[in-house]
Amino acid sequence: MSGEANIKYPSQYVTEELLKDGSRIILRPIKRNDAEHWLAFIRRLSHRTKYLRFHSPLKIRLEHAIQMCRVDYINTFAFVAEIIKEQHLDIIAIGRYHRLPGKDSAEVAFVIEDTYQGKGIGTVLMKWLVNVARDNGITTFEASVLAENKEMMTVFRDYGFHITNEPEGGVYHITFPIAQTKRVVKKEEERERIATVVSLSSLLYPRSIAVIGASRNPGSIGQLPFQCIMQNGFSGVVYPVNSNAEAVMSVKTYHSVLDIPGSVDLALIIVPARFVPKVTDECGRKGVNTVIVISDGFKETGPEGAERERELRDIALGHGMRLVGPNCMGVINTDPAIKLNASFSKVYPPRGNVALLSQSGMLGLVVLEYAKTLNMGISTFVSVGNRADISSNDLLQYWEQDPATRVILLYLESFGNPRKFARIARKVSTTKPIVVVKGGTSPAGSRAASLHTGSLASSEIASAALFRQAGIIRVDTLEELFDVATMLSNQPVPKGNRVAIVTNGGGPGILAADTCEHHGLVLSEFPPEIMKELRSVSKHGIRIHNPLDLTGSATREEYEDILKLLARDKNNDAVIIIFVTAAIVSPKAIEDAIRRVAPAYLRQGKPLLACFMGQRGFKTKLSFRDKFVPSYPFPEAAVLALSRAAEYGEWLRKPKGTIPKIRGIKRERARKIIETAMTRSAERPLWLSSEEITNLLGCYGIRFAETLMARTAAGATAAAATVGFPVAVKLSSSTIVHKTDVGGVKLDLKSQIAVKRAFNDIKSGLSKTGRQHEMEGVTVQHMINGGIETIVGVTLDPSFGPLIMFGLGGVYAELIKDVAVRLHPLTDSDARELVRSIKMSNLLDGFRGSPPSDTESLEDLLLRLSALVEDIPQIAELDFNPVKVMPRGEGCWIVDARIMLR
Repeated sequence: MSGEANIKYPSQYVTEELLKDGSRIILRPIKRNDAEHWLAFIRRLSHRTKYLRFHSPLKIRLEHAIQMCRVDYINTFAFVAEIIKEQHLDIIAIGRYHRLPGKDSAEVAFVIEDTYQGKGIGTVLMKWLVNVARDNGITTFEASVLAENKEMMTVFRDYGFHITNEPEGGVYHITFPIAQTKRVVKKEEERERIATVVSLSSLLYPRSIAVIGASRNPGSIGQLPFQCIMQNGFSGVVYPVNSNAEAVMSVKTYHSVLDIPGSVDLALIIVPARFVPKVTDECGRKGVNTVIVISDGFKETGPEGAERERELRDIALGHGMRLVGPNCMGVINTDPAIKLNASFSKVYPPRGNVALLSQSGMLGLVVLEYAKTLNMGISTFVSVGNRADISSNDLLQYWEQDPATRVILLYLESFGNPRKFARIARKVSTTKPIVVVKGGTSPAGSRAASLHTGSLASSEIASAALFRQAGIIRVDTLEELFDVATMLSNQPVPKGNRVAIVTNGGGPGILAADTCEHHGLVLSEFPPEIMKELRSVSKHGIRIHNPLDLTGSATREEYEDILKLLARDKNNDAVIIIFVTAAIVSPKAIEDAIRRVAPAYLRQGKPLLACFMGQRGFKTKLSFRDKFVPSYPFPEAAVLALSRAAEYGEWLRKPKGTIPKIRGIKRERARKIIETAMTRSAERPLWLSSEEITNLLGCYGIRFAETLMARTAAGATAAAATVGFPVAVKLSSSTIVHKTDVGGVKLDLKSQIAVKRAFNDIKSGLSKTGRQHEMEGVTVQHMINGGIETIVGVTLDPSFGPLIMFGLGGVYAELIKDVAVRLHPLTDSDARELVRSIKMSNLLDGFRGSPPSDTESLEDLLLRLSALVEDIPQIAELDFNPVKVMPRGEGCWIVDARIMLR
């Protein structure tokens, strides 16, 4: 009994999952006190379900239930699925495995309440049992399934694992390895995407809406959403709920959502925060699929509000409902089939191909107003507020498959689950551009950075890494967000970064050229044949170069002919026309010219942008097959929008890379090193010793300069003789990070006398400052001469997870701060790009006669490090500094390393 009492409940596995029908369940590890609930669950099962699960009639006893709930969370593990039924949580499914004696395989089984079968709960239980089993070193699942149990056979076959089965007397004995193969991951992600899209259908395409808190007061927050739904022609049924009024806007009200005679898909909740949990529970009892909580007074107000928000979320989750908000402004769907404006925005934007998510409600109002002034069409708009449930991750998956959406705009202040966001966004970006403006940057975490890596990597750097790796277009302002969206929603993605500029004013042309150079765009040169044709159509003997200044006397015909020529010029990837109002030709005439040439650009797949100086947009739409030529008031805005699109195009063309399988890794040995280290001391954080680091890195084939530990001067001289002269002697201390600051590094020692003197000098230097007790000894290392000093590290960001950093290293790493960061895990392309991302990367190519460095060995080191971080999640920080990169073909050496475990 005492052993059971010491078993820690694995709360990290408490989670929630979407099912095939869009509803949600709570999933958690079983507890011993679940026995009574387990018993009640089994008693509710039909005779057929009991027979299929237990293969025989089941005599139900409490002792049996207690035994089934007794698990050690390692060799035996069970999950229960729960939902709220009649105002308390009930178990509706159980999945369990137990390790077979002396094997790395476990027997697995599921049972699901009859009413909830067919929703995908078995697949969800399988997913989480597999995750836990992998964590506990189990490699294979086995199961005995009756031949007639086709539903369970389908779960096993469809999951993606390679199944082998042996029939025997009407029972199939099934065996399958549970490795996380590409096929398994793809199937898991596709199931998640489908469930998410289904769950959002009641939000964006509801057949009926209840507005709870609908008010008779004109202009009030309680009346506006109801008014917006009614006035914009919603195609479904609307029910106002107000216990103090008989009607709202001439529509009969209901005292409670429970009194509504018909079904309700979507409920808008606009009542004071203290009543929201009760109203949400009533929605769950009514069978509402999704609730939008517009009310404020939640986590944005402090601890009490945060607790109220947790209660709200738990109620919605318990009933299987999706939740938008709280503290949001609602949703809009401009599809003519639904005409939904379930928000308090009086602006109903025109239909278009841009989807928009705003984390800020009030900012959402401004954004919709601005979009309307630009005549920008919107497909759907969602204000997510505090994101207690539905977030950008869900909507990205919806918009990925939404035929009405071509461009996705996000205003974010923070990430809910950055790693999941990165995974989803990376996939979506391959087919639809995502443009993000992010506010509210924050520090990497509350802990003080103790290593080079920790001080060099911040959450802002992590955000930039996430956007870069996921192919997201990041902009700095809301105005730029719309500038980029206007272009991408109407023009093709440029095939390169070469630009031709046509202008009738020299000054604006120069400004455009300067901005191109600052943002990575190249002014293309006109080929001889194009130059010849340009001269023939120009009437004023202008100088033919880029930017092409037609001067103020250029006619409409000249503009049109020149733009036609540049449309078929294969030496440019985009064209920008800049027009300054002049007396000889009117803006309307130039608009007409652009309208006529626009189809030629679209046929070539080439963007055409316009700048009518000081004028936002055209006076008339320049449309061709519902596409528009975007127009900007100043050349800098046009160039910046084009440069963002060109960067996105470059990302699309790059190989996405794969996470390579590295052979020869000794994972089990590495895990044992970590387990042993963590049991030798209860102190946290825990620093690995030099010997542990050497052995751990050796398991991953990472080269560490030969190093021996010595606690005395005599030991140091003996170690030097073993590793071979010349040597470096370094202070060994788990508390002193920067050894050079305390005179703790002595280099290029060529004799035993020099080694002995170095040991004593380090010791006496610490004694002078009263820190001699922090000296654990010294490390004696074979001296690595030559090479370029770099730094490689890992820091565990509280939001983003492991960040892998590379930069210029040595003692000046924190002074120079020439570093780049990527999110773990790294693909081979990520590793290659990471090495090339620092400003001083040309040093590695060979600078002023120095030989080129072995950058391939650096990339290999980064990939092995990523594999190490994947296998050893206890690593909180890691610092390799310096990593000496030798000339090509000679590899690289880690000279100094520190690893901290959480």
